[in-house]
Amino acid sequence: MSDQTGVTAETMGHSLLTQFDGLEFRPVTLPFVSSLDKAREAVRKINLAAAEGGVRPIIFGTLVQDDVREIVKQADALFLDFFEAFVGPIERELDTRSTHRAGRAHGIADTTAYTARINATNFALAHDDGTSRDYSHSDVILVGVSRSGKTPTCLYMAMQYGVYAANYPLTEDDLESSKIPPVLAPYRAKLYGLTISPERLQQIRHERRPDSRYASRQQVQFELRAAEAIFARHGIPYIDTTECSIEEISSRILEATGIERRVRP
Repeated sequence: MSDQTGVTAETMGHSLLTQFDGLEFRPVTLPFVSSLDKAREAVRKINLAAAEGGVRPIIFGTLVQDDVREIVKQADALFLDFFEAFVGPIERELDTRSTHRAGRAHGIADTTAYTARINATNFALAHDDGTSRDYSHSDVILVGVSRSGKTPTCLYMAMQYGVYAANYPLTEDDLESSKIPPVLAPYRAKLYGLTISPERLQQIRHERRPDSRYASRQQVQFELRAAEAIFARHGIPYIDTTECSIEEISSRILEATGIERRVRP
């Protein structure tokens, strides 16, 4: 629940619930609970869910307004509000009252940071899958076989950190030559490889092109062996994305390369 988009509450709530294996949760997002009437309606829905489900819901909230928060506290639920938990202690430590203004986390108060994200996202889209061959302005160039996670990782780094990330798919000709593609050779220091387990890649490709050579076990194994051989031969650092989220892949790449984030989330 949030008085704005709910992204922060969703993210933090999900992170906490992943610590409880064996339990199944049904997530419901209640965004823009920014007035007393909306708070009362949210409480009505929560109480109804508690009555129908036989268990108290758990509310993860980022509610800035005290009067709205007080109404939500009356719900038949466990209410965990991140602002109440953290803003109060920070106020006491700084001996300063916070603004209590809703929407500061996801607004466009910092136009420079917002512009950096937009420019980086446009760059990632223009340099997706080898579309553009001018990599001179890139911070990092992700290389790997098709469907190894290059595009979503580039977009995440662009939107979250303002990083200029391009990606290049290794073709069968590239893999057979065991060489860095000529178009990438001048940017050797910017290359970072992605690999993935054969089983997971075959599953992903089968969903895209069922029963095709592209998704066959033999083809998948050949491409991954050849790609990893190129990484090893030319000293290209790489990461196995099989068990990693996009967030983790991005963080590991930025940490390993030392690329400066233009935007802080």
